[in-house]
Amino acid sequence: MPRPDLSRASWSKSSHSGNGGSCAEVSASFPGVVPVRDSTDPEGAVRAFPAEAWKSFATATAAGEFGAI
Repeated sequence: MPRPDLSRASWSKSSHSGNGGSCAEVSASFPGVVPVRDSTDPEGAVRAFPAEAWKSFATATAAGEFGAI
């Protein structure tokens, strides 16, 4: 998978994240891939997932398949 140019990424985090704390941020700026980063380290490492894999993960998380954190 080619590495996207993250300089044009628009990042967002879940409305469930509350205020402050460490959260994951995702970018929907790229077709077919979802970059994910730590909100407390925006210049740090970014992981990129195929969009379908991210969709499956998000759906399973919302359904409570991973239990309470």
